[in-house]
Amino acid sequence: MIDQPKISLSGVQKHFGPKHVLRGIDLDVPRGQSLVVIGGSGTGKSVMLKCILGLIRPDSGQINIDGQDITGLSNRDREAVMGRMGMLFQGGALFDSLQVWENVAFGLIQGKSMQREKAREVAMAKLAQVGLNAAVGELSPSELSGGMQKRVGLARAIATDPEIIFFDEPTTGLDPIMADVINDLIVKCVRELGATTISITHDMASARKIADRVAMIYEGQILWHGPASEIDRSGNDHVDQFINGRADGPIQMQVRKL
Repeated sequence: MIDQPKISLSGVQKHFGPKHVLRGIDLDVPRGQSLVVIGGSGTGKSVMLKCILGLIRPDSGQINIDGQDITGLSNRDREAVMGRMGMLFQGGALFDSLQVWENVAFGLIQGKSMQREKAREVAMAKLAQVGLNAAVGELSPSELSGGMQKRVGLARAIATDPEIIFFDEPTTGLDPIMADVINDLIVKCVRELGATTISITHDMASARKIADRVAMIYEGQILWHGPASEIDRSGNDHVDQFINGRADGPIQMQVRKL
């Protein structure tokens, strides 16, 4: 018997006026695996992620979590599904008015109604998991470097021990060494949780480090999907051009002439 995918998209489409962003996305994410979705800007990666998160409702198609179609859920049922998810946002998205530990504990206090003292204990433990000591928990986000803010964002993403975690450009704005540190932490934390993850990124070094499987999206469709170990032998010209960063190939950048 074939295991049911943790996340499954079937025929997912999304328009914004005349712009057809998603053109029938079909994608399965096996339970406990890490899928990285690659592709250029404007290809539909973020819209696909927002559809899975429920921030955008697709025009057609199904998005299943553990076999349940979540596209037509009531607000209450959707909140229950969202409670099983964690998210590391591209820009960190930390609350400036809250201390670091309060940022990490935000979902525990607001979403799980956990008592503040207990939530603080959990937050400090999660900060330790990403290599930050208790003193950092008392700081404000403005006192942190970009790499430390990203670590705090990761601690917040894993604070509720989610079944599913989403990573939106996890290494954007970081130098190569710090980016590799974040990649290692993502792999470590995800392995410890046994979570299923979807990441979107332009960074092939990050993709190769954290992915079990890779999918490439282009013009709103999945062009290739397979094990990360096979991406260099994809046989797809679009994939080959993208992963090698070549200007010449079937992907043509739109450049406005002055």
